[in-house]
Amino acid sequence: LIKCFFSSSVSEDLGCRRGEFSRKHYGSVELLISSDADGAIQRAGRFRVENGISDENTDYTPGTWHRTDVHLENPEYHTRWYFKYFLGKVHQNYIGTDAEKNPFFLSVVLSDQNNQRVPQYRSILWRKTGTQKICLPYCPTKTLSVKSILSAMSLDKFEKSPREILDPEIQKDLLVLEEQEGSVNFKFGVLYAKDGQLTDDEMFSNETGSESFQRFLGLMGDKITLKGWTGYRGGLDTKNDTTGLFSVYTVYQGHEIMFHVSTMLPYSRENKQQVERKRHIGNDIVTIVFQEGEESSPAFKPSMIRSHFTHIFALVRYNKQNDSYRLKIFSEESVPLFGPPLPSPPVFTNHREFRDFVLVKLINAEKATLETPTFAQKRQRTLDMLIRSLYQDLMPDLHKVNNMLNRRSFSDVLPESPKSTRKKEEARQAEFVRLGQALKLKTTVKGDAPTNLTTTSLCKKEPWEAQSFCNNFPHEVVCADSWGQSLLVSTDAGILLVDDDQPLVQVFDKTLQIKQMHVLEALDLLIARTDKGKDSRLLVFRLSTVQKDIETKQIIRSKYDCRENKLERTKGCHLYAINTHHGSGLRIVVAIRNKLLLVTKKYSLCNSLTSRSQLSSSDSPVEEFQYIREICLSDSPVVMTLVDGPTGDSDNMICVAYRHQFDLVNESTGESYRLHHVEASKVNFVAAIDVYEDGEAGLLLCYNYICQYRKVYPLNGGSPLIQQSASDFHFSWNQVPYAVVCAFPYILAFTIDSIEIRLVVNGNLVHTAVVPELQLVASRSDIYFKATAAVSGSSNSSSKEMSSRSSPQTPITYEMSECPLSSLEGEVPCKNLYKIPLSNLVGRSIERPLNSPLVAKVVTTPICSGTASVPVTHSLSLSRMEIKEIASRTRKELLGLLDEPILKTEGPQKQKKAPQRQSDPKQGAVRSTSSDRIISRSSESNSEKRHLSTGSDTDTVANRGESPLSSSPFQLTYLYDEDIVDLK
Repeated sequence: LIKCFFSSSVSEDLGCRRGEFSRKHYGSVELLISSDADGAIQRAGRFRVENGISDENTDYTPGTWHRTDVHLENPEYHTRWYFKYFLGKVHQNYIGTDAEKNPFFLSVVLSDQNNQRVPQYRSILWRKTGTQKICLPYCPTKTLSVKSILSAMSLDKFEKSPREILDPEIQKDLLVLEEQEGSVNFKFGVLYAKDGQLTDDEMFSNETGSESFQRFLGLMGDKITLKGWTGYRGGLDTKNDTTGLFSVYTVYQGHEIMFHVSTMLPYSRENKQQVERKRHIGNDIVTIVFQEGEESSPAFKPSMIRSHFTHIFALVRYNKQNDSYRLKIFSEESVPLFGPPLPSPPVFTNHREFRDFVLVKLINAEKATLETPTFAQKRQRTLDMLIRSLYQDLMPDLHKVNNMLNRRSFSDVLPESPKSTRKKEEARQAEFVRLGQALKLKTTVKGDAPTNLTTTSLCKKEPWEAQSFCNNFPHEVVCADSWGQSLLVSTDAGILLVDDDQPLVQVFDKTLQIKQMHVLEALDLLIARTDKGKDSRLLVFRLSTVQKDIETKQIIRSKYDCRENKLERTKGCHLYAINTHHGSGLRIVVAIRNKLLLVTKKYSLCNSLTSRSQLSSSDSPVEEFQYIREICLSDSPVVMTLVDGPTGDSDNMICVAYRHQFDLVNESTGESYRLHHVEASKVNFVAAIDVYEDGEAGLLLCYNYICQYRKVYPLNGGSPLIQQSASDFHFSWNQVPYAVVCAFPYILAFTIDSIEIRLVVNGNLVHTAVVPELQLVASRSDIYFKATAAVSGSSNSSSKEMSSRSSPQTPITYEMSECPLSSLEGEVPCKNLYKIPLSNLVGRSIERPLNSPLVAKVVTTPICSGTASVPVTHSLSLSRMEIKEIASRTRKELLGLLDEPILKTEGPQKQKKAPQRQSDPKQGAVRSTSSDRIISRSSESNSEKRHLSTGSDTDTVANRGESPLSSSPFQLTYLYDEDIVDLK
């Protein structure tokens, strides 16, 4: 017996597994029953219990665990658009009623994308069912009408057409509507339970807590005196001491948090039920239960607490032996899933990490609870009442001649007013902005502003942080795929192999135009779709043969050298797809107009000695593929994805998208089944991503602004069961993506100027990274994208100067090599390739022993003397005056008045000059005497590893003239929204 092995990269292996996820990480629903001391059953309730999933095969050492997916979900500084982008700025508001006579409001603003000089429209639609927010691209030559905006929001029919509201007072009412989404500040209950206490009366009757409980409170926040307290009070009395003398308070990422501590609330010896304490903690949505005792002692159960309002219980235990905390979460079964999931086991020895985890978990828990039917219905009734009341207040002025409702219904959304009414309109806009800014300041002073904390307790590396892969990439990218640690790229100059520490290598010349490709290292295959129209074909190559050509420096292949690599019957193909998990056999589906061609690989890699000899006998693997069948569709597919069945025998499916629908096609029978019909006048299909929840197939259907998860249940003969499931869900992107990538626990949407990052299990937003002129390059394993940075065209500009001229949120926040400068004045685009390692996103800390297809070469590069790495600062703590100074210096630098910009930051080093790279002025082609493959590229030191921290869509505000609120040991600093705008 001969055992056959083939090597696959860790990156490719992760690429196959990244679509596998499980909701079991977020707990399972159990029926919890509590009994009294005599054993009699008191209460019962159904809760989702989250206590971490133990893996018996995992060798866990306490203290070694470190996670990266601890994020606030739907953070207010990303979701509160009206406060952030509209209030205090010139924008337009409209009122109307839909076909069902329900009133609605529409707000539209033309703004740049977080000071990235990328203008775009932001729109908010206010309806009784909630708010809908979208971004629309700005085109200087084409104005945008209100009708087109509402059509993009799937609102096409009206009972009364929208009309513009010119009264500045409307900003107050719209701000109230936005505040119905939930408070930006939180109050959490903290209940102390001694060992053996089984009823809420016993727990609420504890007058004092233990030493470990006091340390826990000190970890969560600061002890404050309530009388005279001017911050967020969380319903406590700050005048007459009727709710106790002290409490615990903290601020986390801009959220003020007040803890209702049971031992600090008033105690009554006569009242055994401690009604005053229960009045506060019993009305908290989230309660922390700190329980003393060993793990073997009776554990707390939510049914022990008599409260119809509390939905989340966080059980905390402290272990003195290893100074660690253990966490367990109970969620009422109607609460949607929320993160972060508990580690396995849920033991924390790092107290700072524990604090961050608990606060994030509790904030996310309260937000998730507000989406339960009980709270959602109340919020909908309140929103409906407010919208109707506001509509009725505005309606009496409809028939007045000079009313506040302008008759420019369906008019163009203009950034400027018509010339005929310029002066009058400018006066109105000035008053509009003045009132908006006053409202913004008042909201901030009250502490109700959705701000982002620029300095948090932990400066962690975000999992989506990108690394600089190739600076100054001069070619247009068509498609690409990763090959080991390298990237195989199809460009306008041919097919290039890119490595972050090697010169560019040409693999095929520009006569071969590849439109789609897959590099399958495990199967030693390169699959490519070339040319277009009737001339398009599917080609297959051996990777080993391609690598051999690179190593031996043979003649670069052209289109005419690939005749033997063409797959039969694939002429005229416009799309193809392969199965994600090709361990049981590679399947390829080729689309030729409305026909699908199913092709499989004949031989298994470990089939026999005969097949192994056949594999190595020819440079072309065409003979290894066989035609299976042809399937006819009713139309040409735009998106195509292969779905693996549970058995792989007659139950494999093909998901196709065309016209207004997604269909599932059985590979064996060719029968098609309607999966989803799109109810929209125009459909922009983006992707159909195959994901597998606990081994069961599902699909993420992405079109327009929508991403919908549908589970696929195969039945007899592979016929799928298409019906609504409790596990199905959908969410909306803020901007229409052109590509969507799934990397559990995240799903990333790529637009022309941003990366929107959400969670797969619930669709909640965790981050929006602003990346101007963004192009996704490859995503099957590691994620590669291209971004453009504008660099001044001065001939004597240094990298230090170029770095200082970038906005603080541009993707080029780290030192970049110089771009070639043209003779034209102005800005020259500097195109760079970046990489987001998949291992960072999926949360696996793995070694990557990947072999690059590039052979080791001795490349002479200029020695960079005096090179200094720019420190990674995810958040600068800047005062208002420093921001003003930087803004002033930036303006002067753009005018060429400064030669040595200085970056100022708070911290141990007050001022620090931006590091300057001394580069070779004669950067250009690195020539090789033995080959002409090497393409021109700016040389750089191999030891220099620069990272790209994708610009956070952050816009923060603070109280004017007041010192930042500090909560030791966590320093809090806020930035003005207007000051950041000044940095443009």
